[in-house]
Amino acid sequence: MAKKIVFASGKGGVGKTTLTVGIGTALSEMGRNVLLVDFDNLRSIDLIVGAAESVVYDWGDVLLGRCSVEDAIYKSGNLSVMSCPRKYGEATPKKVGELIRSLDKKFDFILCDAPAGIGRGLHLAIAAADKGILVATPDYVCVRGAFTASDEMIEGGISDIRLIINRAVKKDIKRNKMLNFDSVIDSTAVQLIGVVPEDPFLRFGAMGVSVYKKGQISYPAFNNIAKRITGLSIPLSFT
Repeated sequence: MAKKIVFASGKGGVGKTTLTVGIGTALSEMGRNVLLVDFDNLRSIDLIVGAAESVVYDWGDVLLGRCSVEDAIYKSGNLSVMSCPRKYGEATPKKVGELIRSLDKKFDFILCDAPAGIGRGLHLAIAAADKGILVATPDYVCVRGAFTASDEMIEGGISDIRLIINRAVKKDIKRNKMLNFDSVIDSTAVQLIGVVPEDPFLRFGAMGVSVYKKGQISYPAFNNIAKRITGLSIPLSFT
């Protein structure tokens, strides 16, 4: 049975979609069969993985009976991707949950990228998952949004939630320009699974720059988080 994980943040601009792709790629490089499902109708995942030109159908088309679920899944390297419809239409949490569960035997991991904000897209993504990853940058506004997103996941039936602190800059934390990690953990009340440092290359993911590549600052962090997701015990560190 696939492990189905929703990535949520509350506030936009925290790098959640890039994290979803990077961690998904790391899992696929470990030999896992990974599906990325976009629940943000701004539709970014297919651009970041380089599959935008291939996409004809999305999961909305599957729900409307316009195509089979296989027709809506696209390959990009070792990853499989299912795009979001431009409008949610008559999609319901029940229908979406049933659709994603029908793929349980086809994949090891199904990573669901929720849109920013606390709205319908988040609730649909929550219905598709059984675990949650909360993404926050170390500042008060993002942490508050993350806390609210965590509450929404809990209300949606997800109790197994972990925290990723993204875009962290060590010198800024030391200068109190960013929150320290203990403050972020305490404010979100979620257990930490990893810290990803600020990586300028990740800003260009939608322009064809790989978000997962040896030599990039974020590469070891993506690898370690992916290993922890699979159940390996990897010490937490940030250098």
